[in-house]
Amino acid sequence: MASNPPTSVKVAEEANVKGKGNFELREPPLATACVEEDPLGNLQLASQDVLEKAQQSGRSKCPRCSGSRMFYCYTCYVPVETVPIEAIPQVKLPLKIDIIKHPNETDGKSTAIHAKMLAREDVTIYTYPGIPDYDDQKHAIVLVFPGPDSISVADCALYLQKFVKTSLCSTHEDDCALEPSPKHPKYDFETDESQNETKLSGTCKDRVLMNMKTKLKKVVFIDSTWNQTNKMIADERLQGLIQVELTTRKTCFWRHQKGKPDTYLSTIEAVYYFLKDYHEHILKEPYKGEYDNLLFFFSFMCKLVKKAKQTAGKL
Repeated sequence: MASNPPTSVKVAEEANVKGKGNFELREPPLATACVEEDPLGNLQLASQDVLEKAQQSGRSKCPRCSGSRMFYCYTCYVPVETVPIEAIPQVKLPLKIDIIKHPNETDGKSTAIHAKMLAREDVTIYTYPGIPDYDDQKHAIVLVFPGPDSISVADCALYLQKFVKTSLCSTHEDDCALEPSPKHPKYDFETDESQNETKLSGTCKDRVLMNMKTKLKKVVFIDSTWNQTNKMIADERLQGLIQVELTTRKTCFWRHQKGKPDTYLSTIEAVYYFLKDYHEHILKEPYKGEYDNLLFFFSFMCKLVKKAKQTAGKL
């Protein structure tokens, strides 16, 4: 790269030549909600100075495969030579994360790599069809994917009850009669709580939530363009997993796909928002930025692309 720092537009364009970089400018503008509300503005992040310096110096070599990359190697899951590994934050997650990547998903465009880079001990990436068989773990796993039978994170505790082999409320059997349908019909937690106050109140409800904390061990995410997901989600190894949908957040991804709702999140956004909801609704603890660094790369790239679009007059 040239010794003089290139403009952000040039960096963004050069960084993704033939899909080899991390972002591009040939997509629709950022979601309006993100431009106006800046939901990434209040994140508690580690210093991004190291990314600023790497952006100014341009692409660098991967210390393992010697590939030319920006910020990190999406093949080896390590920072490039100009980014000290100790400058990359590590996030400890309360659950294990499996990400199943479509084989045609371009590695350099995937935000799943961010999760592996930033929570190395708790994230595993599989390339479809090489995925685990979850049949013996269905009592401890949920799949984050939208659909007619999907539920919210807050509802997970109720649905996982059907997999529990021991009684949670042996002295209140009538209070625990809400066993969900195997088809996971839509379930309004607040409405049902008000209509069935006795069934979800007191000791029984507390035990259900406590069981959720101990029983839910893993969350599965699909990393693919939405048009490529049909075969993956129909795989028999994923059948029977409770599906969770995140419907209250809008994406800030600069490659948001045309024709899809703005609530369809990028992979790293989905991981982040699931964990944040889990922290607040299941662990019942105030959120204090514990998982914000999962968006360490994403927020920086988002700002960089937004700046480039503004410079180019596309915002």
